[in-house]
Amino acid sequence: MCLAVPGKVLEIEERDGTKMAVVDFGGVVKDVCLEYLPDLQVGEYAIVHVGFALQRLDEESARQTLALFGNLGLLEEEFGDPWQQAAAEAGTTAEAER
Repeated sequence: MCLAVPGKVLEIEERDGTKMAVVDFGGVVKDVCLEYLPDLQVGEYAIVHVGFALQRLDEESARQTLALFGNLGLLEEEFGDPWQQAAAEAGTTAEAER
């Protein structure tokens, strides 16, 4: 299954003419292309799918989405244990809801 997952922008830089960001997905840090959202800033959240930031997202919506994914067990299947930390930070745990 493919998910578009919210993440927080930690760093932004240009690499070979492409705007890129280091994004934290609840403890899993990945490089993400910002070409679709070139005005995204450090500290903001975005929905990311297959390495591309697609839509800006407010922090509360990001936390709610991570919690929902955690409750459904989707994050564990896709990304493993670090996602449980994101769900816990959002005020819930994947284990508690099972």
